[in-house]
Amino acid sequence: MAGGESDRVEFKPSLADKGEIYKAICAFANDLPNHKRPGVIFVGLNNDGTCANLPITDERLRELADMRSQGKILPFPTMLVEKRNLRGCELAVIIVYPSKSPPVRYDGRVLIRSGSRRDIATRDDERILNEKRLSGDIPFDLQSVITATLNDLDLDFFRRIYLLQAIPPDVLEQNERNTEEQLISLRFLTPDKIPTVLGILTLAFDPRQFIPADYIQFLRIDGTELTDPIKDSKEIDGPLPDLLRRLDEILEINISVSRDITSNSTEIKTPDYPIVALRQIALNAVLHRTYEATNAPVRICWFADRIEIHSPGGPFGLVNKENFGQGLVDYRNPNLAEVMKVLGYVQRFGVGIQMARSELEKNGNPPLEFAVEDNYVLAIMRRTP
Repeated sequence: MAGGESDRVEFKPSLADKGEIYKAICAFANDLPNHKRPGVIFVGLNNDGTCANLPITDERLRELADMRSQGKILPFPTMLVEKRNLRGCELAVIIVYPSKSPPVRYDGRVLIRSGSRRDIATRDDERILNEKRLSGDIPFDLQSVITATLNDLDLDFFRRIYLLQAIPPDVLEQNERNTEEQLISLRFLTPDKIPTVLGILTLAFDPRQFIPADYIQFLRIDGTELTDPIKDSKEIDGPLPDLLRRLDEILEINISVSRDITSNSTEIKTPDYPIVALRQIALNAVLHRTYEATNAPVRICWFADRIEIHSPGGPFGLVNKENFGQGLVDYRNPNLAEVMKVLGYVQRFGVGIQMARSELEKNGNPPLEFAVEDNYVLAIMRRTP
């Protein structure tokens, strides 16, 4: 604080322009100078280091902490938010740790710190950030798939669709990067040009060739027990965009709608399950499951009286059996979360379960149930009475 703004320190007088705080977090997370130490944002200080006399309430602290998981900065930054009283000035202090999976983007732009200035990363800057990724320190979704090559990826889909959704048009217009550099920057290839797990899940023509568990087993059962007759059975697989599209279609097709006519001849339609709730829990299963060291798929069993969605892999990180479903969020596959947001399947992170509960209640369904164990999570939705 005493040393003024630098490539590791930034002052903000208020939360009035949250975009500037987002940009600072993104730049510190990228740590282009390779300090390997946190960057610090003091909220409540003027540019000259004097106190801005900003009241630091619990609500303001929550607002700052929530910036981590709003989906504007991807992959999610590692950061702490604390209230401090320094030199008689009440401050909110944001401590941002260097990312293990750079480059980090804010609204699709890679931001870096150069002295006390922020800039959009150049091609050479991005190359440096890409080279900082180390296989031993990264999540499973960024580890290399050494048996795969660039030919296994659908580069046409990447260029025509994904790239246009992931990167702002003005950045693409100035883009001097070739396709391989773009794939590396978006973490679909390692810096030495080997497809990552993320690249395989998202772009491979046949992901199951490399990740056998990458599919959804759907069963429609004519009864209430697994031993009852099976009405329909499907394996939903393929690259993530195809898998999620087909999942949506199958869920919608299987919903039944009852129609009631009121005394004033108004027709009321009630589905046996609200599609929003179904979609949220199914997407959660795909996102939060483990893909490592297992051949188990996500399983959706649609019984006559309930739907059970089984996701391999138990709670992860900060989430445990006791606090599961209470709003705390952590990500086993943080980069897969970014891809699902780019594809439009996630609007806000950390609200899927709450949204599903709300939709079930509005539709008249019984409350959402969970069975949470160390190696799986089972979600149960029961049909409307």
